[in-house]
This record gives sequence, structure tokens and C-alpha cells, in this order.
Amino acid sequence: MTKKTCSSCGRIIEPRKKWLKNWEEIKYCSDRCRKNRPKDLFEEKILELLKLRGANKTIFPSELLQDSDKQNKIVMEKVRSAARRLVAQGKIKILQNSVAVDPSTAKGPIRLTLIP
Repeated sequence: MTKKTCSSCGRIIEPRKKWLKNWEEIKYCSDRCRKNRPKDLFEEKILELLKLRGANKTIFPSELLQDSDKQNKIVMEKVRSAARRLVAQGKIKILQNSVAVDPSTAKGPIRLTLIP
């Protein structure tokens, strides 16, 4: 059984007994993620900002947001979910204290960087 990431939130999907028969068809980790499919463009914004910064540079996820949205937990979680999806695609890394971390379990401040 291969490791999968949720198409919505980007977290690792833990296999359940009832999913074993159709594991290849599973795309979402929960009903909530299935209902809230990604509809935003944060992935593109993350990649654009990282490319503008240049090689080996990092950004905070909050740099994508306007000042009014930086304290909004819902909007911030959408940015973090987009970052997790990009990690699953192999395009970026999520760092804490300059060390790559598992995006599914990272808590607290993170930084994003392109994979060379």
C-alpha cells in the first residue's frame, strides 16, 4: 500500500479498513475535505513569490496575505494546506528552524522554500 496525501488539505491519509478494497480511488482524508475541495490559487501565488525571491530563499506563508487576513485562522489554514499540497507534488519544502519537517505534523511558524 503506497503512502497518499489528501488532495484537499495535503495531510497524509491513514488507511482505514473499509478503504482497502478501493485504495487507488481514495483522494480525501475525510468527508470535510471532500466537501471543501481546493478552489483557491494559493499554490500559484506561493510558487510565484518563491521564484521572485530566488534560489535558496524562503517565505512565510503570511506573506501571501493582506494585512487584514494575516490574523484570520481560516485563510491562514488555506495557505498552509496549499503548501502541503505543493510538498506532496515535490515542488517545495516546509521548514522549521531551517530543517525540513513533515507537513502533516508541523505546528507553529513555518517557512517555505523551493526544491532545487
